[in-house]
Formats: sequence, C-alpha cells, structure tokens
Amino acid sequence: MNRFAYQTTGLAIRTITALSKAAIHVHGRENVPDGSVIFVANHFTRLETLILTYNAFQLSDKPVWSLAAAELYNSSLGALLDKVGAISTHNPDRDRLIVKSLLTGEASWIIYPEGRMVKNKKVFDKGEYLITFDGKKHPPHTGAASLALRTEFYRQRLKKMYTDHPAESKRLMDLFQVDQPDPIFETDTSIVPVNITYYPLRARENLLTYLADRFLDNVTDRMEEELMAEGTILLSRMDIDIRFGKPIRVSPLLDHPVIRNDINNPRNIGFDEVLPSTPMMRNIARDLTNRYMRAIYRMTTVNPEHIFATILKYLPRKRFSPVDLKRRAFLAMAEKKAPPDLFFHHDMDRPPLHLLTDDRHHWFGHFKGLAVEKGIIKPDGDHFIKDQSKLTLLSDFHRVRVENPVKIMINEIEPMTGLQKQLRTLARLPGLWIKHRARRFLIELGERDFDRDYQSFYIEGESRPRQVGAPFLLRGRARKTGIVLIHGYMAAPMEVAELARYLNRQGWWVYAPRVKGHGTSPEDLSLRSRQDWMESADLGYAIISLSCRKTIAGGFSNGAGLALDLAARIPDITAVFAVCPPFKLHSATARLAPAMDMWNRIISRVRPKMARQFVENNPENPDINYVRNPVSGVSELEKLMDQVMESAPAINSPVLLVLADQDPVVDEKGARQFFDSLALDNKQYMLFHFDRHGIIRGQGSPRVHRAIGQFVRSSTADSSPLPRHILKKDTPPDESPA
Repeated sequence: MNRFAYQTTGLAIRTITALSKAAIHVHGRENVPDGSVIFVANHFTRLETLILTYNAFQLSDKPVWSLAAAELYNSSLGALLDKVGAISTHNPDRDRLIVKSLLTGEASWIIYPEGRMVKNKKVFDKGEYLITFDGKKHPPHTGAASLALRTEFYRQRLKKMYTDHPAESKRLMDLFQVDQPDPIFETDTSIVPVNITYYPLRARENLLTYLADRFLDNVTDRMEEELMAEGTILLSRMDIDIRFGKPIRVSPLLDHPVIRNDINNPRNIGFDEVLPSTPMMRNIARDLTNRYMRAIYRMTTVNPEHIFATILKYLPRKRFSPVDLKRRAFLAMAEKKAPPDLFFHHDMDRPPLHLLTDDRHHWFGHFKGLAVEKGIIKPDGDHFIKDQSKLTLLSDFHRVRVENPVKIMINEIEPMTGLQKQLRTLARLPGLWIKHRARRFLIELGERDFDRDYQSFYIEGESRPRQVGAPFLLRGRARKTGIVLIHGYMAAPMEVAELARYLNRQGWWVYAPRVKGHGTSPEDLSLRSRQDWMESADLGYAIISLSCRKTIAGGFSNGAGLALDLAARIPDITAVFAVCPPFKLHSATARLAPAMDMWNRIISRVRPKMARQFVENNPENPDINYVRNPVSGVSELEKLMDQVMESAPAINSPVLLVLADQDPVVDEKGARQFFDSLALDNKQYMLFHFDRHGIIRGQGSPRVHRAIGQFVRSSTADSSPLPRHILKKDTPPDESPA
C-alpha cells in the first residue's frame, strides 16, 4: 500500500474531523501496546472506517489498515478506502497480507467482528453474542481472533525454525517478505478491544441529504437513511467516545502441547493447510472472540438516553408519569450501583439534580421529544402512554436508525447484564420507595459534599466549627408543606437556624442546604460559580419536593436570590419569600468587583502576585461569616441577581419580599424595581425598620419570622389569592392591612 497516499488521506480525514461539529473523545490511550496489534471494534456507521483508522494511527504511530465490505469497492468510495489502508473482505490474499503486515510491524489492523454495520445494535440474545441482521442471527466472526493466533503461531514457528531448521526459516521469510527476522522475535501479537459510542443518537435531514436530493438521481431509501444517520453524526454537535480497552496478549493462548508440536514441526507447512492443532485453534478463537466481544460492549459509554430508554422499557405499566420516570433515571445515574468497571458519559460525573428540578440541560426534554416524534410514547394529560411493541420488537434493519433510535439505545447496553438488572429493579419498585430512596440519597449527598469540602478547605483559626456549615433537615408534623431555606453569601446554614426553628414549630418541614463554597473557607468560595450555588438550591428543592406535597422556596440575601431563581425555573414552587435580596449593593467593592475579577483573571496568568483575590470583610455575624471576601464571589453574586431580574416575568408563584429600610449592605431600590417587574397580583413587599442586614436572627427578628409564617400559611391555604400591598416601616405583620 502507498504510505504517502495513506498519510495524505489521513491529513484529509483530520481536516474533515476539524470541520465537523462532533466532539471526539479518546480514552485508554495507554492501552495501545507496541508490537503487532489488531483493533477489534463495534461497527455502527461507515464513518468508523475513517475516524477509528485515523485515531488508532495517532496512538500506534504506524499505518492502521482495515477490512471493508466488498460492496463498497463497487462505488466511488473504493478509491478512498484503498488510500486509507482498507482491503476488501473478498481479496483472495487477505489473510496472508494481514499476517505478513502484523509480523513485520508494517501496519496494525482494524477488524469488525460483527462482520458488517449493525444499524440496530442488536448483538446480544439470551446471554449470548448473536448479531441480528434482517431477521437472521449469526455469532460474531472469529476472523480477528484467528488472524491474531496465526500471526503469533508463525512468529513462534519462525523463531524456532531460524535456529533449528534454516531451510524452513528461509521459506517462511520469503512467504512473508521478511528481511530481518530479529525485530519480529522481539515483539508479540495483541488484540485491543475498542468501543465507539455516539451521543445523542439522532438521524434526521441534514446538509448531505439536501445535496443528495438536489444533485443525485435515484437516491435509494438505504442511501437516504445512511446520509441521514451518518450526516447527522458528522454535522451535528455530538459526542463520539472512542474507548481503547486493555490489550489481550495472544502468545499465552498457544501454550498447549498439540499447538507446540505444530509450531516445532520442521516440515513444509502450507499457509492454509489444516493441521492437527487446527480444531484446537478454532476453539481458542471462539473463546477469544467471546472474550473481546464482552470487552467491547462493556466499554460502551453509558449516557442518559440509555438510562431513560431502558427504564421506559421495563416500566410495568403502559401509562406513566414523566416525573416518576425522571426520578427513577436520576437514581440510576446518581447511585451507579452497576458493576464499577462500567464507563459513564462525562455529563454524569455528578448526580443530575436538574432532573428533579427544571431539566435545564434538557436531557429528559430531548429524549421525550424524540420518543413522541417516533410514536413510542404519546401524551395523556400529565402522563404518557408507551407503545411497548416499539421498545421490544425489532424494526426494519435499514430504517431503524431513522424510525426507532430509542430501540437502538436499548439494544446498545443490553449486554451489560449488571446494569440491566439495576435498571429493571428501579423500573419496578413502587413510586413511594423511589421517592424515599432518592430523598435519602440526596440528604447523604449534601452531607458528603460538605464533609469533603470542609476537610479539603479547612483553615485553622479561620474556618468555623463544623456544625456552623452543616446542612440540616427539620421534619414537620405532616407532609403537606415543606420549605427549602437558603442562607446568604459568605455565611452558612446556621445563619437561617432561628427562622428554620420558628417555621418548623408551625408544623412545616424545613431543609437548609449548604450552598457550595460556604461553611468552609474563603478559598473554597473563590472557586465556585453561581451554577454551583444553583445546584445547591436544587438539592434543597429536591429533598423537600420528595418529602412534601407543596414546596416553598425561601432565603436570605444571596439565598433570597437563589430562592427567586428556583421559583423562576420551577413552576411547581408553591410560593417564594426573599429576605433582603441583594439586587443592588451599597458597597464600592461590589461596584468594582466585575472589573477586579477580570483584572485578576488576566494578571494571574503573567504575574500572580499582583492579583487581589480577596478583600477584607467586617461581618455582622463573626461566628458564621467569612472575614475575607473573594472578589470572584461578588462578581458571581451580581451575575446571579442580574439573572433573577431578567427572569422575573417567569415567576408565577406568590412572592413575598422582605427588606430593612436602613440595610447597610443592600440598597432597597433594587428590590423595589424587581417587585414592580413581577407580572403578578399575588405579591407582597414588606419594609421593616432595621439598621442591619441580617434581620432574620437576633433582636427584632421574631417580627420578620411571623411575617414569613403568615405568608407561608396564606399561600398554602385553599383561599383566594393574597392582595398586592406594601407594608410601611415598623408596621408589625399582624397589624398589616389584609
């Protein structure tokens, strides 16, 4: 083969890859050994002949050739396949060429043991690997295993003949065009399993289908389907995970007397001759094939849509609640009780709290839209009804990627029996058990996260005692109403403890989450973003919503902003109260924070000592608050409040704003502007006479507590909406106009 043409075409493939919107993630680079290597991979698209070949070449630093279906050589693709090192499966010299190139180290090879593209990914049946194609089933091809065994057979035979039988050695060297045998003796043969996973899996109209319709005559249904599937992969924002598994060394498999006798036999042995060891070699090849097939499919990168699709299949009833399905999927992704050697998509590194709140990353929304589009589920009020046949029966092989991608998702992780067992169990557990298990997991998650951060960022003499920053749950007398109560900036859950105890005495559940970056040290806070804070608020909402029928969101200062953000994102919030929300700050530091933060980011790259990461803080509550304020944190706070201001029209729940008229931190005008922008009749604004910011604890705070309690009670009662009104300074809540 022409090495220059191979490398030139590799450059073209790299250019195509760069122009593609797909993101290729390569894992397991360290698993590619030196020596003779056969890569065995799953086969879903024709693109793999290009993408996998190029990436394997980058890792092995030698040409990587592959087998390609003979039918492809009857099209214009044939010339390209020749240049990238593909060889037709019908080439009469195929096996000898492969063994020769592996022996000499001239090239590595890619072989697809499935034998063809498996568009439906149906490779597993009743515990065995069986490829389903057009209604027929066949086991994986053993060709890769046989070629690896034959390569190592001839390597060891050549080494033996070279010292003991020079004539036979010379014949073998001529057969395989070997000039210098020593390098051959110093290496061995390995098989490297490879898995390629695509996410999200879609096939739809794209630029390639448009061009084909416009410029080509007689576009067949099969061509259209392949352009839809593979064009979408190439041209859309898709993750392609290529995972190289641990190599399987072949030489130990030949350590048997019958095989050793044939290796050591000095007579002239023909390349395709049937030997006494041939039946044993075939048995070894079958076992080896099953071994690397297991490895290939255990390396599938499990993604959220695999989880949704498989749980949907196992749900015992056709009619289901999307909220319930999301909870079950959340547990599967969060607990990961399947075997620990499975691989999960990087999006699933953290428990997906958004599935229990607003699905802001659209994982479920996109899956639901696809399932509805393909007729797999249909709306039925606030529930859905599934068509079980489309989740269990096979579709037309050459249309399945277009007509039923959800079935492909199910098939792809079917060989993962441990994961299947976990998902089947989660699908069949009663809904109340799911809620209880999810709530317990989330409470423990909040505690684990705090313990880890406290240990990592603790500063002797500066960090507060552990109990100051720990999240806490107060259980109510009934499960009708619960409150997620969020503390402020540079503070900790203890800041809201007085208010939490008051609300709990009214009979309500209260959970106070620890906002990330807080309750530890300023260094921790300096690393956090508003998205981290939102995730902490999501945790609190999820715990309360799994505990009670109605959820109230509330908070103080920055926690007030997070509570309002929850209400803007989650329609199921019953009501929201915000105490001293920092829409506008008095501090000059706050006004300069965005510029200081930008300066720090720039100067840290060249002169870190010139960056000013923290400013001094004189806290109202020195037993709780940090004494150093990270500049980046102030900048994130302002971004959060801008976000909340913009989302005001999305809030549909009753709102209570509570402020102090002489707050030294928060300028009351910002909150009034937000209040006026709320498109609600059911909103209240209360202004109390305080000359401090922290009005929910200490002297005079019971008046604020009672006002909040009255608001929660009115919002959760079956009564007419609360009127809009503003309370004047020092007006006790129990004397306010109705």
